[in-house]
Amino acid sequence: MEKISVDHRTIKEGDYVVLKRENVFKAVQVQIKRKVIFEKQWLHLDSVIGQLYGTSFEVAAGGTLQAPKPNPEKNPKETKEAGMDNRNIVDDGRSQKLTRDDIETLKEQGLKGQEIVQQLIENSSTFRDKTEFAQEKYIKKKKKKYDNTITVLKPSTRILALMYHGREPGKICHLRYDTLAQMLTLGNVHAGSKIIVFDTCAGLVLGAVMERMGGYGSVIQMYPGGEPVRAATDNFGFPEHFYKTLHEFPLCKVNLLLDGTLSLDKDKKETVSAVDESNGAMSKAPQDSVQKMGEEVEGEKDSAQASPEVDTMEVTSELPEDKEKEERAARRENKALEKKVKQEEKRKKHLEAAALLQGRNADGLVIAGRFHPTPLVLSLLKFVAPSRPFVIYCQHKEPLIECHTKLRERGGVIGLQLSETWLRHYQVLPNRTHPMLLMSGGGGYILSGITVAMDTATSSGPQKTEEPAPKRQKLQDTES
Repeated sequence: MEKISVDHRTIKEGDYVVLKRENVFKAVQVQIKRKVIFEKQWLHLDSVIGQLYGTSFEVAAGGTLQAPKPNPEKNPKETKEAGMDNRNIVDDGRSQKLTRDDIETLKEQGLKGQEIVQQLIENSSTFRDKTEFAQEKYIKKKKKKYDNTITVLKPSTRILALMYHGREPGKICHLRYDTLAQMLTLGNVHAGSKIIVFDTCAGLVLGAVMERMGGYGSVIQMYPGGEPVRAATDNFGFPEHFYKTLHEFPLCKVNLLLDGTLSLDKDKKETVSAVDESNGAMSKAPQDSVQKMGEEVEGEKDSAQASPEVDTMEVTSELPEDKEKEERAARRENKALEKKVKQEEKRKKHLEAAALLQGRNADGLVIAGRFHPTPLVLSLLKFVAPSRPFVIYCQHKEPLIECHTKLRERGGVIGLQLSETWLRHYQVLPNRTHPMLLMSGGGGYILSGITVAMDTATSSGPQKTEEPAPKRQKLQDTES
């Protein structure tokens, strides 16, 4: 067990990792002899293989990563001298004696970020006159600029949500990590459940659901278009058995599945026959080529006997051309065969997902995307079993208000709740605890509820209520 846990915490070739510098993240795959650009700097990740996740590295010359040496002095500030206030400090740009060229010279000499910060402190004429708070702020600012340290982290839902929201929020519909956590909680996502997921957030919500389930249960991804998008899902670096629980089904075939008119057997017969034909053509091609080559050789022999003056160079020049044509034809047939095999695999995946959906006993529904949620919810809720939760995310509240109204008119749901998560970071320091000045404007809106069994009995007019049997017997006895 210890060996397994250590291997799980060790970086290996082919693993997906997240590089972190301050509040900047980037997901990359570890490969030998491959350059990675991060914060306008080329890096080699060969040296991180075999190290533990969470290890910090210093960027050396040439972009190689080196594990930093332990330094007992964590704070580069040697003295604790500080002024009472900053009223006499004038920011005229003359307080720092080191110029840009001097700093570049220090870098060329091999000084690291912390050593450069120490040199800046020593050559600053106003550092000791600043207050203690101002000194700490100055050190933090210079560390951020000159400290060349990168931390290698293991991908997780929180880290990837922070990365996408900080770098490309439009790709995930401005979905914030606290909103994503609320969705997983309201959707009751857990191991062993069957969850339907519709995700146009680059696969981030799908990856979060798979991580929460831990490789147990079933996840059915509903996708628009020709192929599902799983860019963020791949960055999680899930093991192979996680993907065995993942199924996919296109949205364009949902109505056919609900009506009972979906038939994948016809496509199966066409695909199998096409594959068989391509296999027969591939097996027949060598025989035809051999027979053709034999006929050509015999013809060449006859022509050589009839006219011995014929140049033999022409015969040798014709053979490579025929070989090239046959190779091109073989390549085309191989491509066609690969295409048919992919279609057959895709059809099998759709067939497996359809079998799971036909039971209409899913344990939850999670929707997050840029499409209008109302038609999606009204169609996909039919596959969810009664007394199961569903959760819908949208960047704007107006579509969710319309969806809320349609669901109330339709019935079959209870506990409808439209909410907005609000997040603000706080700086927690001695005598300086206050909210951060910069914060996210909004994290989107969530509509959640629980499905219930709909009463399909139709009222056919007023019905006469009968009296209980004991009372009817009493009345008959009194009348007699």
